[in-house]
Amino acid sequence: MEKSLPIPKNFSLSLLRSETARRLLAFGALIILIIAFSLLSENFLRFNNVIGIFIATAVNGVLALGVTFVIITGGIDLSIGTVMTFSAVMTGMFIAKWDMPIAVGVMGGILTGTLAGFTNGVLISWMRVPPFVATLGMMYVAKGLSLILSELRPIYFYDTPLFREIAMGNHFNIFGQSFDITYRGYDIPNAIWILFAAAIVGSFLLSKTILGRYTFALGSNAEATRLSGVKVNIWKTAVYTVCGTFAGLGGVLMASRLNSAQPALGQGYELDAIAAVVIGGTALTGGEGTILGTIIGAFVMSVLANGLRILSVPQEWQIVVTGAILVVVVYIDIVRRRQ
Repeated sequence: MEKSLPIPKNFSLSLLRSETARRLLAFGALIILIIAFSLLSENFLRFNNVIGIFIATAVNGVLALGVTFVIITGGIDLSIGTVMTFSAVMTGMFIAKWDMPIAVGVMGGILTGTLAGFTNGVLISWMRVPPFVATLGMMYVAKGLSLILSELRPIYFYDTPLFREIAMGNHFNIFGQSFDITYRGYDIPNAIWILFAAAIVGSFLLSKTILGRYTFALGSNAEATRLSGVKVNIWKTAVYTVCGTFAGLGGVLMASRLNSAQPALGQGYELDAIAAVVIGGTALTGGEGTILGTIIGAFVMSVLANGLRILSVPQEWQIVVTGAILVVVVYIDIVRRRQ
């Protein structure tokens, strides 16, 4: 009779600590939320509501993708929300105020986020400003610049000579009849495809490039990485630049979704993005994390917010529930690490 192989005593702990297990826990939580809200409300699984969840996840998911890189290094970025807004405003400036082509406006918005992320990286890596302070300062700078450039007013894309020409059919528009790049094609919003494409790019960068390897190395032991000959300052700056680029893309998506740049929006989005990253299994202490887990965490946040809203839970209580869930998730991660 063939003997079975003995199971190591630390098998259960190894399984608990694995990245696969953390992703499965996040995915299990997502499934439980979907089942619960489906039973509590017949409107939850309706097609329009599901599409609404995907659209809501697009912006927060893209922001979360960027901040995943930063948190894996053991850092933090509190500026992604207002950098997103600043990028949206710059997109509006290029298209609505300066009458630039839409493609130029999109690239201008993304590059605005890239520049903000690069500035964060320089402050943190080269000037030795703590990440919390540097990104907090950038949060206020981006918010102030958004209000100054927009003159405290929303920037609408349809009230421009360019869009009047588009409406008359006299101008080629790569996105259709408006700036709405989230425009639904085949009943699937383009924002969903953009989110998944961004996730594929993020996953490639994190798992298949030298940037990804050094991102994990910085989070595991930055000093050992420096002593091994790696130029830590350059790679840490690159990580914050990547985060800013994703924030810029989020700003373009937000402006497209609203068909306007709203300078008062943005603050608070950074907390939702960080929550999605943490729920997805990325360790706040650095060195661990996955793009897939972040996407799952972003959907957990969107499903939770949407389900509570459908159940007519007051917004203030929605915030309480979200905060409580975040604390529980972090506590579970701390207990897991102690074990």
